[in-house]
Amino acid sequence: MVQRRIGRRVAVAGLLAAALWLAGCDPQRISELEEGVSTEADVRARFGEPENIWDSPAGRVFEYNRQPQGQKNYMITIGPDGKMAALRQVLTPENFARVRPGMAMEDLRKLLGKPARRTPYPLKNETAWEWRWMQPPNSPMVFIATLNDDQRVVSAGSLPDRSTEANAN
Repeated sequence: MVQRRIGRRVAVAGLLAAALWLAGCDPQRISELEEGVSTEADVRARFGEPENIWDSPAGRVFEYNRQPQGQKNYMITIGPDGKMAALRQVLTPENFARVRPGMAMEDLRKLLGKPARRTPYPLKNETAWEWRWMQPPNSPMVFIATLNDDQRVVSAGSLPDRSTEANAN
């Protein structure tokens, strides 16, 4: 029992260290890029291969996911000229407010990026998608969007992230 608890704490410590390392690298990477100047090659050199690439009217959007260990997801837009047009962290209260009942799963994914966790509820024919995020100034939160079998949002909202309390114990 004690060994299992120690093993779990070591695993949690390893995950936290990896998340802190990753989070520590992002500000450095971001500071090395400049909108309207940096190229797609510059973005890939700093961030690597994107999780996903979306087409948008503004250009191609590269998704860089920091879930489940991190609390941010980045969308980087490469304009038609091949230059970085925008770099934004999308797990924000403003974006969460844009999630409405009836929103399609694909639109939700393009807005927030890949979720940290998907939990199916077969008896209700629903799936909950969760994103970990940080509410300023320093409150860990979880945003949850519930989708039905038609892959449309039925409800959404944020709660305090209780998993951070469990990891602290």
